[in-house]
Amino acid sequence: MAFRDVELTYLEKHGIPPLPGPDDQGFVENQGARIWYASHGFGPPVLLLHGGMGNSGNWGYQVPAIVAAGYRAIVIDSRGHGRSTRDGRAYSYQLMAADTRAVMDRLQIENAAIVGWSDGADTGLILVQETPERVAGLFFFACNVDNSGTKPFEFTPVIGRIWQHHQKDYARLSATPGDFGALSAAVEAMQGTQPNLSASDLAAICVPAAVVLGEHDEFIKPDHIAYLAATLPDATHRVLTGLSHFAPLQAPDIFNNEVLAFLKRIFG
Repeated sequence: MAFRDVELTYLEKHGIPPLPGPDDQGFVENQGARIWYASHGFGPPVLLLHGGMGNSGNWGYQVPAIVAAGYRAIVIDSRGHGRSTRDGRAYSYQLMAADTRAVMDRLQIENAAIVGWSDGADTGLILVQETPERVAGLFFFACNVDNSGTKPFEFTPVIGRIWQHHQKDYARLSATPGDFGALSAAVEAMQGTQPNLSASDLAAICVPAAVVLGEHDEFIKPDHIAYLAATLPDATHRVLTGLSHFAPLQAPDIFNNEVLAFLKRIFG
């Protein structure tokens, strides 16, 4: 029987499987921050960008599957998250896209697929907008592209469990373990106004994309994701039945199958 953790009760008790040992890892200095990365496996490169308040360990179910399928999986802790540091400047997706390019430059990766989850999806989208030649394709999971796309916040037990997990991880990994609240406030300030991409902005983004949302996403409106998929010139649209914003943890096989189908589409 396939693993399921829709309510994240398994995560609450056992956490997420740790990432496998990397073939390469380190830090890149970029615009006032030290950005941590790790590379796993060999083959066409796939960058996995986690969501706000999380870290690269959130991809514990995905990295082994991507490597087993013959790809190189590169994870990055966003600035201020996980092992990465931040300076005092305000957050922006442009800044985090620049951090991602800095890691690509360090690893001498000219062009990669991007798998983005929540804030990571918007970071990937801005990276495509700014430097489309660096992106082979974008798997865009569960984020908005303007402020009309979000639902009013409602706390749920699932959100509470992932939030507690993020807090524990931050205290364990961060160079500033007491700053979780400050980080949360800084990320929330960014999310309140960014991104703000128009339909014409989206129509100019021509790399292949998969636009994906959990049926019960707690934060993002389904019609907003449908609009994004319809406006991007080369996008598919998928809704993951019975899952939410945390589908990569709730049903890894379903999420991974979507990712691998997309990678096969763009890499052949």
